[in-house]
Amino acid sequence: MGIARRFINFNVKICRWIDGFLPIALRRDGNEYFLSQVLPGAFSDGSLIYDLGGGSEPCIRLEDKMRMNLKIVGIDISADELAAAPSGIYDETIAADLCQYTGRGDADSVVCQATLEHVYDTAKAIRGIASVVRPGGRVFIFAPCRNALFARINLVLPESIKKKILFAIFPKKGEGHDGFRAYYDKCVPSLIEKLALQNGLSVEERKVFWISSYFSFFVPFYILWRGWQLVAFALLGKDAGETFAYVLRRNLGGGAGARQGSV
Repeated sequence: MGIARRFINFNVKICRWIDGFLPIALRRDGNEYFLSQVLPGAFSDGSLIYDLGGGSEPCIRLEDKMRMNLKIVGIDISADELAAAPSGIYDETIAADLCQYTGRGDADSVVCQATLEHVYDTAKAIRGIASVVRPGGRVFIFAPCRNALFARINLVLPESIKKKILFAIFPKKGEGHDGFRAYYDKCVPSLIEKLALQNGLSVEERKVFWISSYFSFFVPFYILWRGWQLVAFALLGKDAGETFAYVLRRNLGGGAGARQGSV
């Protein structure tokens, strides 16, 4: 292990120690919470699940799919990504642009994990999502927030430069989908809720998360980032979060309506 890697690991360790003094709401990892506490609600025995944007990394393991007798439909803009998924995980694959897609309205549950930030038109994507789910069915969304400092930096830096920086500091992020281009179009809770209502989806649950790892490689940057969060929260409220999760339900009568979840 080189000096630079030891330096980064030491700073990450210190940042985690500092996090230990903060309220749990400020250090709850959004992706882990979504996977362990929110996403399981999408799966029930014999249900039809649409995985939007999962590609080579589907939303459920093959053994769990088989145990619960699920039918999984994978939709991704890349046919190559879908083909790289574990054999047998998808019962049907559809290579399509979510912003241009119209579904069959038959899904019991729709999973859209870390995908919305990569679409160029979130309004069209939400319309596509709503067309996939049946009345009474639910949509499970997890996404980073456009107003998070890392997202703002991501939007400014050229693609080649930000990938080199990201993968040099956090090599494991290169193993997933973190290197894909992100637009963060309308990727803030208030706009997601507005778009959901416009497309006949009610808000059943909302969670906003306030932690990410991007600035933990250098303690002074981490402290400045936490200070930025305080200012952003004072100005933007829930729209200042790092990431967010939603459970949306397709209205039976097609009308708009929502019940606010917890932050």
